[in-house]
Amino acid sequence: MRIGELAARAGTTARTLRYYESRGLLPGRRTGNGYRTYDERDLKLLRQIRTLQDFGFDLEETRPFVECLRAGHPEGDSCPASLAVYRRKLDELDVLIGELQSVRAKVGAQLAKAEQAREALAADAAVPGGPEPVCELGGQEL
Repeated sequence: MRIGELAARAGTTARTLRYYESRGLLPGRRTGNGYRTYDERDLKLLRQIRTLQDFGFDLEETRPFVECLRAGHPEGDSCPASLAVYRRKLDELDVLIGELQSVRAKVGAQLAKAEQAREALAADAAVPGGPEPVCELGGQEL
């Protein structure tokens, strides 16, 4: 198949395919008249790359999976180098999850503090002569 057909079947653009070819991820086979030519194996490579990118892998991280497929493995993730990339990605995700959990805890604590302050203001406002509630964002009365 030619580049336009492969791009359409893979849900990408010919420009992207040429970029992948320049990065060595997609083979650069040409016909006698200079047209790029591809086959079903190339479509499988592209689908592997796209799936990994959807998972958050950058383009260079997909290389071991592509090489594994090219080596004849039915799935691109059964080679040692692919497994190592999976492990590194999981470690990165664990760090990010920890950071997000920390931020969530801080936001939750700030929310609890803000709710307590609001309740204290409301209680004070209920007392004759107490302060009037004020919008913290704009300084306007509620």
